[in-house]
Amino acid sequence: MNRPLDLGDPEEFRADRLLDVLIPTRNRPAELAATLAGLAAQDGVPGFGVVVSDQSDGEPAYAHPAAAAVVRALRHRGHPVLLTRRLPRRGLAEHRAYLLAASTARYVLNLDDDIWLEPGALHRLVTAIGELGCGFVGNGVHGLSYADDVRPESHRHYEEWIGAPTPERIRPDTPEWNRARVHSAANLLHITAQLALPPGAWRAYKVSWIGGCVLYDRAKLLDVGGFDFWRRVQEKHQGEDVAAQLAVLARYGGAGILPSGAYHLESPTTVTDRDVEAWEVVLAEESAATG
Repeated sequence: MNRPLDLGDPEEFRADRLLDVLIPTRNRPAELAATLAGLAAQDGVPGFGVVVSDQSDGEPAYAHPAAAAVVRALRHRGHPVLLTRRLPRRGLAEHRAYLLAASTARYVLNLDDDIWLEPGALHRLVTAIGELGCGFVGNGVHGLSYADDVRPESHRHYEEWIGAPTPERIRPDTPEWNRARVHSAANLLHITAQLALPPGAWRAYKVSWIGGCVLYDRAKLLDVGGFDFWRRVQEKHQGEDVAAQLAVLARYGGAGILPSGAYHLESPTTVTDRDVEAWEVVLAEESAATG
């Protein structure tokens, strides 16, 4: 029988660290265990923290023996872990706002509960945002079941930054919006292979938004409002990450990073009610305010 799992103390967790990883989860104990296992294998970023916020219908996912074992492994390796529940559910944006408020770290990684990170991915992301000085960097996720599905028509949307990223106002129905197509299937895997980068090298490329694995400069994310727009969108929404990233892009710029060390577990989504795109609501409000 498993021993009781220490949930951690919210006040003790809020410490002056370089990085915290923020993971929202619901009804995914196996996927959460895999996501945490990827974090436990990271090196080069000592002492990063991890916050898991669970909205499962029954027992929290972190109570599963496999997930609990990796929580203990993370702590054994010197990583503070805070385990919380956020109920009742108020939507994805509110959940991310709650997680963001739990951290006082310089950088926060928004990591979905169905992403496995290869060793070295976290160090590469932290190195990139430190050198680039922009609002966020991210790893588009690979779907390895598409490894043999090469899509050159999507590869043309890949464009590298020359120098540091600059602020961009990205909107739908523009050529820049189509950059998101490069994150489908296993496109990034194929583009990376074509680049033939030497060991340790990375490239920053232009994005409209990135899903699943995004590292923010926390102060810059807060400066544009974070996810506080959750109060203005109905509970059944998606696209909250897009809304936040568009705001950060407009003021501070952002970039995708290759190679990507993020791999999608390709499990069915637990967010089945998606009546509204949060970014559409936010952009419509901005348009109305500016005339």
